[in-house]
Amino acid sequence: MKEISERALRYLDAGLSIHFSGPSGTGKTSLALRVARNLERPFSIIYGNSDFSSADLIGGNYGYRRKKTVDNFIHNVYTIEEDFQLRWLDKQLTKACREGHVLVYDEFSRTRPTINNILLSVLEEGVLFLPGFDADKQSITVHPEFRIIFTSNPLEYAGVHKTQAALEDRMVTIELNEMDRETEVAITIANSNLSDEAAEKVVDIVRDYRVIAPSSNTCTVRTCIKIAKVMSNEHLSEYRGSTTMNMVAEILFSESRHQVLNRKELYPQVLSLIKKHL
Repeated sequence: MKEISERALRYLDAGLSIHFSGPSGTGKTSLALRVARNLERPFSIIYGNSDFSSADLIGGNYGYRRKKTVDNFIHNVYTIEEDFQLRWLDKQLTKACREGHVLVYDEFSRTRPTINNILLSVLEEGVLFLPGFDADKQSITVHPEFRIIFTSNPLEYAGVHKTQAALEDRMVTIELNEMDRETEVAITIANSNLSDEAAEKVVDIVRDYRVIAPSSNTCTVRTCIKIAKVMSNEHLSEYRGSTTMNMVAEILFSESRHQVLNRKELYPQVLSLIKKHL
């Protein structure tokens, strides 16, 4: 993970945009935020949404300014001048482009591709077009320090749109796959009060569960952290208690609730698995 983070920072330092792609639970968002903080510049985050419009990314005319001047130089004789001006409000993409901030666009592929087309000129020509803005200011030059970090889930996930090739060509994609045991243990320890030995047991339980229930591919390091938080509230001598063991089994099943599993058949195997490690 440190090596991936270092490579990502080098890409960004070279003026490129990066894209962390991988299944849920592989640490894409956490890694994106870590990299953004390491750039030591202001950053913000937006979350992809199929209901997004272009205005949700760049902004729009959300109101108007009214100016009224009353000339009452002579008593009871006066003139009134009124001036109405539309007021433009920047959204996060426009603000980041203007001021050179870092923008994390989390799960950008959940936004419809036609909306993300706005980014093509930003990443290639360094220009952001603002349709509907002042006729004389319909585009801005992107600040040279502006950077964007994308994350996305695989296409087979619900609600994910296929990204246009033109946008993919303008970023460096870094694939994040299942973590190795050492990384999962380190992350579990960092997010709980468990000892190294206890954290290793938790990780081994989850990894073995993936073997006996292959379709449970949603059990990731997040599952390890949930179990670790439960176990950190128990004393070491109570780990093998029936309540704790049933709680661990319940967490494992809840993480794969969207999969087709015969839980009644699997339950004895899962309890046996938990006993083996605890």
